[in-house]
Amino acid sequence: MTPSELEQYLFEKIPLSRAMQVAAIEVSEQCVRLRAPLAPNVNHRATVFGGSASTLAILSAWSLLHVRLQGRLPGASIVIQRHSMTYERPMTGEFAALAALASPEQWPRFLRALERWGKARICVNSMLEYRGEQAGLFNGEFVAFARE
Repeated sequence: MTPSELEQYLFEKIPLSRAMQVAAIEVSEQCVRLRAPLAPNVNHRATVFGGSASTLAILSAWSLLHVRLQGRLPGASIVIQRHSMTYERPMTGEFAALAALASPEQWPRFLRALERWGKARICVNSMLEYRGEQAGLFNGEFVAFARE
């Protein structure tokens, strides 16, 4: 999946991504990097709204799983079960989120469970980036369901 294809998918299926002006920058099975400008995501202090930062992190993590499952189980449904988010510094401009599997060695087990039981869980991390430095960290647990 190309960055353009992922971006269009997000705009069609998750309208909030369009309102936030999310752009897909890097898309591979190892990582997904999304970015967004300040203007549609600004708070009353002229910094990135925490909800927008969290949303971009969730979108990048969800997108990583979506991309990884496309070639294997394209009909799988992916939902977030729980997450934690830490914010390390304010962001006053364009920001990004870079997602990667928390434990890549768990991927084969995740796929086996999804294929065998129709349901599986996996953790994904996403680092918020601002001006090339870490500005926050997302840890999320996602559940995938195989379509019947």
